[in-house]
Amino acid sequence: MKNTNAMKTYTFKVVVEPDEDRWHAYCPALEQYGATTWGHTHEEALKHIREVVQMVIEELAEDGIPIPEGPRSDVQWRLTETMT
Repeated sequence: MKNTNAMKTYTFKVVVEPDEDRWHAYCPALEQYGATTWGHTHEEALKHIREVVQMVIEELAEDGIPIPEGPRSDVQWRLTETMT
């Protein structure tokens, strides 16, 4: 029996920077799909952008849209998704 789930690891650069009284976070490769968020602290913004990137990847996969890939030198963190 063949395994129909393919495992792929995507690597994206995320940017977290101060913005007045909070922190702004975004993923340049996925920003056109809404991968931007904020948090009261650096850690909160990073947590939120991880969640947003995961949601964007899932939506792109469901809609059959190719997942953009950035340069490997932009590695900040890794997200592993199971694609069916």
